[in-house]
Amino acid sequence: MELMLATMSATHVILVALVVLLLFGAQKIPQLMRSVGSGLNEFKKGLKEGQDALLAEGEHTPPPPAVTTPTSSKSE
Repeated sequence: MELMLATMSATHVILVALVVLLLFGAQKIPQLMRSVGSGLNEFKKGLKEGQDALLAEGEHTPPPPAVTTPTSSKSE
């Protein structure tokens, strides 16, 4: 994917922009971008809420038990 984005030239970007303009029209593009922006904001909000819930859950759970390593006792 990174290789594909690295090989896109200005001509490719202009061509893609023209195709989007032809498909959606000049009137629909601002609405489309607004919808994409609000979707991204909702996604970020949900991500933050999930992280906050995990952090709050971590505060209420007891820590895991300490791991003890067996000591070898050699009898001579």
